Amino acid sequence: MVIVLKNDVSESEKKNIKSLLKAKNFKINEVKGDESTILAAVGRLAMDIREVEVLPGVAKVVPISKPYKLASREFKPENTIVEIPNNRGQIIRVGGSRLVSIAGPCAVESRQQMFDAAAAVSASGAVMLRGGAFKPRTSPYSFQGLGEEGLKYLKEAGEKFGLPVVTEIVDAGYIPVMENYGIDVYQVGARNMQNFELLKRLGKLGKPVILKRGLCATIQEWLMSAEYLLSSGTDKVILCERGIRTYETATRNTLDLSAIPVLRSLTHLPVIVDPSHALGVRDKIPPMALAAVAAGADGIIVEVHCHPETALSDAAQALYPEQFDKIMRDMESLAPVIGKEIAHIRAEEKPELNESQNALQSSAKKALCAFSGKKGAYAEQAVFNYFDDAAEPVEADSFDDIFQQVVDGKVQYGMIPIENSTAGSVYNNYDNLTRYEDISIIGAVTIRVEQRLLAPKGATLQTIRHVYSHPQGLAQCSNFIRSHGYSTVDTVSTATGAELVSKKNDISCAAIASARNAEIYGLELLDQKIENNPNNYTRFVIIAANHTKNGARSIREQKPNRATLMFSTKNEAGALYDTLGVFKQARLSMNRLESRPIAGKPWKYWFYSDVVIPSDVKNPEKYINDFINVLKSNAQDIRLLGVYYE
Repeated sequence: MVIVLKNDVSESEKKNIKSLLKAKNFKINEVKGDESTILAAVGRLAMDIREVEVLPGVAKVVPISKPYKLASREFKPENTIVEIPNNRGQIIRVGGSRLVSIAGPCAVESRQQMFDAAAAVSASGAVMLRGGAFKPRTSPYSFQGLGEEGLKYLKEAGEKFGLPVVTEIVDAGYIPVMENYGIDVYQVGARNMQNFELLKRLGKLGKPVILKRGLCATIQEWLMSAEYLLSSGTDKVILCERGIRTYETATRNTLDLSAIPVLRSLTHLPVIVDPSHALGVRDKIPPMALAAVAAGADGIIVEVHCHPETALSDAAQALYPEQFDKIMRDMESLAPVIGKEIAHIRAEEKPELNESQNALQSSAKKALCAFSGKKGAYAEQAVFNYFDDAAEPVEADSFDDIFQQVVDGKVQYGMIPIENSTAGSVYNNYDNLTRYEDISIIGAVTIRVEQRLLAPKGATLQTIRHVYSHPQGLAQCSNFIRSHGYSTVDTVSTATGAELVSKKNDISCAAIASARNAEIYGLELLDQKIENNPNNYTRFVIIAANHTKNGARSIREQKPNRATLMFSTKNEAGALYDTLGVFKQARLSMNRLESRPIAGKPWKYWFYSDVVIPSDVKNPEKYINDFINVLKSNAQDIRLLGVYYE
């Protein structure tokens, strides 16, 4: 059974609950989550749950009917995300909104081989490096791996390219040497799926474990093996479908993609797929890797060798680096279709940036803040207004590009417009906040928007036929544009529009942008105060990565007074009304409520809310987290996007 504790449970109450369960011979695991603390009680003895429900400190008791208790959805309704840190301060998350790729050779053969492989797979987008140091082979005469020497080469290569390392453990006796070399993820192979003594020893380490499905194992048997790991102490279990043995001989095994949606309904554990061992033939691996992603897998693990023709192990199924690169590019295209993004390794502390960024780093040694558009854009002005001289603006091609640069560590911050007082919300960025769950809002700034009509020398209001600007700028000046009968051309930013008009040098073209752009791009001011509403303001939010050890921290030190969160509601009458009542009870003034459709769920919506934190609250972060715990009883899929100062 699962015992959900009240938020204000005391240590004495918790001790009393545990004492009762231990007296009934239950094994107890305490799990402290972001929103609540639960006790998972597992035992052979059946008992009346009402004996526990009446105890002080108990919020509710959920019985578990499945034979696998800790791995079941009944135990944990929300998906588990396994976090794996690398040596660049980044946290790789398996099971979230990112698709992860693990790649490398079947076996470690030499130091040079591992460095070549690591360089190739990291360049293509892998976030973890695989390689076997100890190889369980069907034939005793086959290559068995380099052992401890192989662990050394594997770890060195992973450290060089910022890739956590994955390697198979074949016997519990190898645990000390693998710990000594700092193995990040332990892989349990298909042959050891039911080596329960090994699973119990691994579980006690508390390290991430990839558990491969046995050659002839049912899904329930697989989950029961996961239960051994979970009940022994680790909560970092990743399931790996690698094909099962059937009567078919055309491929090495039969890849059971149906297991992925089945597992989604049965367990909260993340699921990855190994098409290399399933197919056994390199040319057939790429389509099945993509099929696995389309079926809902959280990632793939594949074998890649720079010279597969000379590989000492599983040569026929080792991909060429070019084949893996093609898979990654195809996954990049497929990911948005299924509402996900590809995970990337962040650049090193001294990344190889473009020339302009390198100049900024070397001359100013400042943090970098990306904004959409060109020099002179309102977003650039927002960077100056918020950071003063503490950050340098960096141009980006689009809003999506800003989010990706922040996630990849190419910049520390991003300046994102979220709403305009006259043109309304920037929906693309609301959607980006949904997609990029490794991003948090760390601040906000509002600037006055004063649009001007800019044109080349010699142009007049009468010669103008076409107006270039960002869609928001065009919307803000729609009355002026309509009154003159101008046609419009959308651009990435208002400054981009000014730059294009300057390059065209055509008196029939003008740009709507700030007055600063006239000086930057050599244009003349034709008209001003052309907005529909003179009270024209744009609100920007500042984003930072939260998947690093020191991530999502504001450059400012003010006490937070705002919070932004998103949630969905239950499909029942009055659900939103009841949810908003929780905001009132918490004294949270809601100054924005925006709805957006949830991808893949027709007629279901996210609600985005900006709230003002009461000024008498001493610890705003704790206050908001406590509020979310209460909100959970009315709302679903709650996600805190940021607690910050504005």
